[in-house]
Amino acid sequence: MTSEELDIEFKAAVERINAYTDPFPADVLLKLYAYYKKATNDYGRPSSRKPIINAFKTNALFQAQDLTQDEAKQKYIDLVNNYFLYGK
Repeated sequence: MTSEELDIEFKAAVERINAYTDPFPADVLLKLYAYYKKATNDYGRPSSRKPIINAFKTNALFQAQDLTQDEAKQKYIDLVNNYFLYGK
């Protein structure tokens, strides 16, 4: 898959997640968060008002730290596809 095709699939997966209105399990949300941050090179600190949520987000980012930008995009896409295929 080319970088351009990966970008298109990634954007489609993000749109799919943003359009979904039912709640996601916390573990899925944390993985999506970490993969998205890595995929978009957004290295800002978690900004929740609750310290425990910031801790979980920081841990998720730590677990994804060795991924490249393209690997993070692919993992995000795979997670979205698997969630909607097998999910809930």
